[in-house]
Amino acid sequence: MVALVKTVAYLGLEARAVEVQCQLASGLPRFAIVGLPDKAVGESRERVQSALSSMGLALPPKRITINLSPADLPKEGSHFDLPIALALLGAMGVCDAEQLGEWLAVGELSLDGRIAASPGVLLAALHASEQEVGLICPALQGSEARWASGVPVLAAPDLVSLLNHLKGTQILPEPARGDIETPVPMADLKQVKGQEVAKRALEIAAAGGHNLLLNGPPGAGKSLLASCLPGILPELTAAEALEVSMVQSVAGLLEGGKISRARPFRAPHHSASMAALTGGGLKVRPGEVSLAHLGVLFLDELPEFQRPVLDSLRQPLETGSIDIARANAHVTFPARVQLIAAMNPCRCGHLGDPALACSRAPRCAADYQSKVSGPMLDRIDLHVEVDPVSAADLGLPPAAEGSSEVAARVTVARQRQISRHKETGARSNAELDGDALERFATPDDAGRALLLQAADAMRLSARSYTRMLRVARTIADLAGRQQVARVHIAEALSYRRQAPRA
Repeated sequence: MVALVKTVAYLGLEARAVEVQCQLASGLPRFAIVGLPDKAVGESRERVQSALSSMGLALPPKRITINLSPADLPKEGSHFDLPIALALLGAMGVCDAEQLGEWLAVGELSLDGRIAASPGVLLAALHASEQEVGLICPALQGSEARWASGVPVLAAPDLVSLLNHLKGTQILPEPARGDIETPVPMADLKQVKGQEVAKRALEIAAAGGHNLLLNGPPGAGKSLLASCLPGILPELTAAEALEVSMVQSVAGLLEGGKISRARPFRAPHHSASMAALTGGGLKVRPGEVSLAHLGVLFLDELPEFQRPVLDSLRQPLETGSIDIARANAHVTFPARVQLIAAMNPCRCGHLGDPALACSRAPRCAADYQSKVSGPMLDRIDLHVEVDPVSAADLGLPPAAEGSSEVAARVTVARQRQISRHKETGARSNAELDGDALERFATPDDAGRALLLQAADAMRLSARSYTRMLRVARTIADLAGRQQVARVHIAEALSYRRQAPRA
């Protein structure tokens, strides 16, 4: 007899259908799992056998073969434990094998028969919804699975309860949908003393989803300004929140099924490796750039990151996705992030201050800033010099305008963009390209004349030209103007990094 149970294999944010087939045949007793299992799947034999033993069941003295079909698709993860156990129980006649065909199962088994949490349940639930079958998952992740609408969810704490429910002798309660997490209060712009130019650049970056570089001496407030950004960004839409939660589910970070409408804010340390930042590893997992999808990736002390690690972000900053190619897998993760970077002007950090700067200036600054490649800097829309804060500024009362007032203007600007871009699919001005950019960001005659003059004088690359137009479009949105004018072009140009002349 052959029993079949549906499950999934994860490949990036894609759940691939897998069929677990169990056959009991005559011959010398053995328990084999075939179909390209990794080590975690191969060890399912011991966990399944121990879980059945805890229920008072022994494996039949037969040749037990578990086939994971399709056989050429690599199978990774402990979530195959539960479907393997159910297929085996169906082949043994302990439960109805035909009834199992109506469900898709994921979950890790403990030695005492408890069903433990495993990453990726939300993806499995969405796949079950597409296949129009129910989902069997760990009780701890039932609230996560309920975010997939229209899917019958059977969230079982252990194997005994699951079998009793399938036989009708016990009823497991329907899990409730997870809560919407309350956003954690972040820093407020009222805490920032002075720095009006940097605050304005932060507002423009939030309104258009632009990348921003803050360059200034230590203690000028660069990190504080960056931490204020989440407080002025609009909340995620329902579709965006689900998209972000899918990444978190694969990474095993979606605790208690809680989904947040706040945009992600990731701030990896400058010692992060390339795999940590972009994703990868033996079992390919999303990196920081994917965990920050539709949110903010803050890189403090930018030149201290390894140069190859920084340059690995060049492609995802352009395309909004990261392709990870390995010998055994080719995985694509989303990576539509807003990059906020901070750096000191030189190693000692006090370039321009004759009382504190080192004797190697300006060579010290040139060497230090050259650690960040030109193509990487070219992908940053707004470059702002953050001046040191004086003692007089520190003694000033808190600013009258805080994050709530700025957030209101940002929300209005974003609504204008959503209404204007609904045909293009762009979420913000930072995603405008091609015909949409030409259509919505073309300046008036005076603005075009200034733009052409500046492009030649500042030696703007084609990428810089495009990004500058996007910033000008955002400035016009904040001003409530339909047409990009000369004044908007002029302000956008003030934030561009000028290429050095030979």
